[in-house]
Parts: sequence; structure tokens; C-alpha cells
Amino acid sequence: MFQALRDTLPSNRWIRALLLIIVVGIVLTPWLFEGTRALDTAARLSIFIVLAASYDLLLGYTGVVSFAHALFFGIGAYSVAIAFDQFAPGFGVMAMAILAGLSVSLVVAFVMGLVSLRVKTIFYAMITLAVASAATVLVSQFYHLTGGEDGLTYRLPRVLTPAFRPFDDPLFGVRLTGKLFNFYTVIFVAILLFLLMVRIVASPFGRVLKALRENDFRAEAIGYNTLVYRTTATLLSAAFATLAGVLMAIWLRYTGPDSVLSLDIMIDVLLMVVIGGMGTLYGAIIGATVLLLAQMYLQTLMGSTQDVLGGWPILANLFDPNRWLLWLGLLFIASVYFFPQGIVGRFSHPRATEAEAEVRT
Repeated sequence: MFQALRDTLPSNRWIRALLLIIVVGIVLTPWLFEGTRALDTAARLSIFIVLAASYDLLLGYTGVVSFAHALFFGIGAYSVAIAFDQFAPGFGVMAMAILAGLSVSLVVAFVMGLVSLRVKTIFYAMITLAVASAATVLVSQFYHLTGGEDGLTYRLPRVLTPAFRPFDDPLFGVRLTGKLFNFYTVIFVAILLFLLMVRIVASPFGRVLKALRENDFRAEAIGYNTLVYRTTATLLSAAFATLAGVLMAIWLRYTGPDSVLSLDIMIDVLLMVVIGGMGTLYGAIIGATVLLLAQMYLQTLMGSTQDVLGGWPILANLFDPNRWLLWLGLLFIASVYFFPQGIVGRFSHPRATEAEAEVRT
């Protein structure tokens, strides 16, 4: 695992330092920042890092464009939500729900992987968009099971709730409760999943995926089975997205179409990958951090800036908090203009692997 980290880490020391700051900041959030909003932001950030990295595994390493990735995220979340809504909350029920969600996701991903062999590029992307839209409709139709548009609110095992307080005394000013245990469960599982993806892309399998992305015709000509590798990549990407959905369900204690299945989530994930850098995996960390922090705090920051610029009405109107989406769009345009390969891709130039070099030559 450590060798995989050394082989895949960006070569630029500033990018490495930024990645370290983000990870340490997430892990130490309860001690560095006050309030539940910071805790919620850090937990969501860790989940979206896994989700964006899983999409990068599909888009950045195989070149497959899919708009149904949020579908697997929703399957994982709804599997846990339905299980806890129908049965008494417990870790055994959670394990069965995770297995059920993974099974459904793998079947759907396998079928979609087979479709991708006959339908290419934009046509495949449109098919996946239709599948994702159909899933949203199905969730609304089966409201007796999924809660429809209102979603499901459910109970978690007591050890994951604020009511669980094993110690009376706080640790360095932070009270140890089930909420904190829930937070670190999400964080460390997310770290484990990300490291597992790093191990995959550093393996011979990951190098072949890069070769297929560079030139699938040449890769197939020299003996690589495009069918097997792309289908396997689709299955792995779906599995990681499903587990990210499980983490979201555990953290929110609520699952609804807007929180796990909406097209907005798919667009956000795509933006995270593009901003961070496709085909880098670590770009998911920076891309998710930039976009999520902008969504969570940009409006508040603009409100503070408007108060400071109150004496200059024209400038103050530009920073009206209601215009935060405009500034978010400008931020994305600027990032694409100055970093067309993504932030990590712009400052990192990894050496070509043997499989990639063999395909290029």
C-alpha cells in the first residue's frame, strides 16, 4: 500500500502539501473548528472524495462518460435507509443492507458495461442519463418503500447517535459522543476506500486501464481484452460509489431523491473530477474540497464582504449573497481556463508506464 502511495502521489511538493493539509484538516475537524456545521462539512467532504474518486476511476482511467454514477450512490444510500426503516437498527442489518446494495449495483453496472460496448461516446452518456432519470421516477413511484419525494428518516444503532456518551469528561475540549464516533467511522472508512482505489490504479490492472484510455484499438491489438477490463472498471467504480452512498446514509440519517439521486449530484461530481484533474485520483480530493467549500461557505463569505464594502454600493451589489451561484460559475470557468488539465494534472507530470508506453509506440 505504501509503495502504491509513493508511485501515485503527485510529483509537485506543493500539491502534496495541499493534500496533506486537507486530509489532516478533515481528520482533526472536531478539534480545529467549532460547531456542527464544520463537522457536517468534513463528513460530506470525505464522502464526496470517495464518490468523485470512484467516478475518476471510470472517466479518468478508462475514458467512459456516464451520467448514471449517482445512481449507484443512491442504491447504497437507499439500501441502508430501507433496511433501517423496515427493521430494528443494528450492525447485522446494516451488513445485510450493504451486501444487498452492492449486489444490485453490480448487476446494474454489469448490464450498463455491456451496453457501452455497442453504444459509444455521447450516445452511451445519453443512455446512462435516461437510466438515472428512470431511477428517480421509480423512487417516487415506490413511495411506500422509499418514502417518495419526502425520503426516509430512520434510526441508527445507538452507538452512532448523540445519545451515546461513553465518557463524561471531554477530550481536549471535545465531548466524546456517538456523533463523534459516527463521524470517525465515516472518515476512516472513506480513507480506507480511497487507499484501496490508489492500490488498484497502481496495480498492473490500473496501468492497463490507462493504456485503454490512451488508445483502446492498439491496446486490444497487443493482447488486452477491452471487454474484460472496461467491464471490471465499471463494476469497481459502481461498488465504490455504492459504499459512498452507504456512508452518506449513515451520516445524514435521512435519504431522499434530492440528497443522493439528483442530477445536481452528478454534475457536482463531474465538476470535482474536472477541477481536480481527470486520471489523477488525488484530484478528487482537491476538486471536492474546492467545490464543496464554495457551496457551503461562499454565500456567507460574500455576505461578510458586502458588509465591508457597504460604503461602495456598486461593489457591494456585486457581492450580494444571492449572486453566489454566479461567482461559483466564474470560479469554475477560471479553474478550467487556468488549469485545463485540472489542478493536480497541471502541476504533475507522471512518467508513462510500461503499458501506456507500449500502446503509444
